[in-house]
Amino acid sequence: MQFNFLICSLKESSVEILRQISDVQKVYGAAVTVGTMDGVHIGHQAIVARLIDVARESKIPSVVITFHPHPREIVQGVPVPLLTTVEERAEILANEGVDNLFVLNFDKSIAEMTPESFVRQLLVQKFGVKHIVAGYDHGFGRDREGDADLLRRLGELYDFAVTEVDEMKSGSVSVSSSAARRHLESGDVQSAAEMLGRPYRISGLVVEGDKRGRTIGFPTANLRVPPEKLLPMNGVYRVDVDVGAESFVGMLNIGVRPTFDSTVKTVEVHLLDFTRDIYGAVLQVDFLQRLRPEKKFEDIDALKRQLSLDRDRCRGASRSATL
Repeated sequence: MQFNFLICSLKESSVEILRQISDVQKVYGAAVTVGTMDGVHIGHQAIVARLIDVARESKIPSVVITFHPHPREIVQGVPVPLLTTVEERAEILANEGVDNLFVLNFDKSIAEMTPESFVRQLLVQKFGVKHIVAGYDHGFGRDREGDADLLRRLGELYDFAVTEVDEMKSGSVSVSSSAARRHLESGDVQSAAEMLGRPYRISGLVVEGDKRGRTIGFPTANLRVPPEKLLPMNGVYRVDVDVGAESFVGMLNIGVRPTFDSTVKTVEVHLLDFTRDIYGAVLQVDFLQRLRPEKKFEDIDALKRQLSLDRDRCRGASRSATL
């Protein structure tokens, strides 16, 4: 069985991103967890924390094996909007303290492997795994037939230990990537943040727009967001925006700008108290609150009045947050 790993470029990170199957020798005998980990939510974080503890206690490397593309895209043939790109996932995992990351190219041959073959051929024969840490609902192998009970049986056969991490909840709801996606798709960025353990973030390159915002006193940065990235529900949001090493309060619109009879979906952010030219910059945007849905206004003056109210809400929330 041929396993192909992807190159993941990440700057200023402590995690070692291993890019070739030959690199496995560097971590042979490791503690391992396996999963897509899209979003690296608080449930994933609990798994990773336990993985790191196990690795340190046993004085062995910690390894996360993640997948790209999302397995559901291969198994079901449908696109899956991502909470985190591969690069974002790697950065978050590095901040969590993981030693090594493998990004496994998920294809039909991987999808069709039996759970037993996946463990034997990848984790045992390639990684020489000594300890596997898995979530309470971990499924692996063809049709997700494998579970924690099977892992424990295979551990007895191949001499590795298994630790199962308990379910995490946000209120009464089980934490999952799918649940976080549903929150974002409904515009509930605050509930999504509770599951992620941080505000939902997008990154976007500032590109040329039609400059309409500038003509009505609300200049915006038009963002080109990676196409695989999930965008929250259309509407106006209060956001925090990182421009290089500086951070600014902003209000962001996702939608088609119906007042201008546009049909093209855009992502535009107005930075409060900001006047610099930032074309070509990459902005990091954290979603804090959905202010309102997108709507078509009677005229430009009505739009300007509403934008002034939106800006005041963003500014007021910013001030109260610092008190």
